[in-house]
Amino acid sequence: MTEPGLTYAGAGVSFSAKEETTDRLKRILQSTYRPEVLSEVGHFGGLFALGNYDEPVLVSSTDSVGTKLKIAFMTGRHGSVGFDIVAHCANDILVQGAKPLFFLDYIGTSKLNPDVVEQIVDGLAAGCREIGCALIGGETAELPEFYREGEYDLVGTIVGVVERSGVITGDEIHPGDQLIGLPSLGLHTNGFSLARRILLDVCGYNHDDYIPEFGMTLGEELLKNHKCYVSPILKLRKHCGIKGMAHITGGGLPGNLVRILPPNRSAIVYKSRWAIPPIFGLLQEKGHVESDEMYRVFNMGIGLVLVVSRVQADAAVDMLSESGESPFRIGEIVEGKTQVQLVEKG
Repeated sequence: MTEPGLTYAGAGVSFSAKEETTDRLKRILQSTYRPEVLSEVGHFGGLFALGNYDEPVLVSSTDSVGTKLKIAFMTGRHGSVGFDIVAHCANDILVQGAKPLFFLDYIGTSKLNPDVVEQIVDGLAAGCREIGCALIGGETAELPEFYREGEYDLVGTIVGVVERSGVITGDEIHPGDQLIGLPSLGLHTNGFSLARRILLDVCGYNHDDYIPEFGMTLGEELLKNHKCYVSPILKLRKHCGIKGMAHITGGGLPGNLVRILPPNRSAIVYKSRWAIPPIFGLLQEKGHVESDEMYRVFNMGIGLVLVVSRVQADAAVDMLSESGESPFRIGEIVEGKTQVQLVEKG
């Protein structure tokens, strides 16, 4: 009797799981579509018709959720990391003045689980709907023996548009300009390798342990969404000139704010101007982490920094507050070496 031939499924790749996943995702993706989307789910490429612009500049960014995914694996909660990657990428193009148009994702896993992928894409779609961005396509790759069992990688790419005259470069930042910080919701998507080392290895916490300082379980704290600032900032731009913006991700305030400073401009940040969330205090205490290291690794409670002129600073704070934000006047621009100075009070 002849033995049956080898199959793709026998090698660990399931066409049926792929088809089931695609069928589940059609409705979710279509819930994000804008009139400019010309293609349907399943086409080889996503089609998007660019609207009426005088000198459109496309702005793009690609990023991942990083080791925050480890918390999703532990808890079995996968929707929040989908939202996170949209928010992260959207904030990255927002700081150059761009309005998001469409988003694409990549999910790679050892064995395709339609339930898990559906949770992830639900989160992706929620993030896209919040900012009016079309989830136009992506790739779900089943790669046996490449990823650990039960784990996956999540990467996203966003494309936005801004008129050439509206691109924010930071070139017009001058001494006397003011820094406005918008709060983060927690760690966002950076610093998780150190945070996990401290909280799980050093402290021995489990993801379902209730932490009094947080008022919730450890898993709930760590899976708080990466906050998206698109809507309030686009609204603010209609009434107030923004000279520069920095998304505070890996590298913290010193590593990100310096990226938008022109030559001979220094940013002074007063650390006493905002309340630092409890998660950062606990990490510093339990991990015996030096203050400079904390500000290099984590956002320390500030997710986005705006630079505006002194005369517009009060109006910007008022408009952001009306949009539901809690802005802080965290510092100022002075003449000097291109750097970010973190000082205690001011």
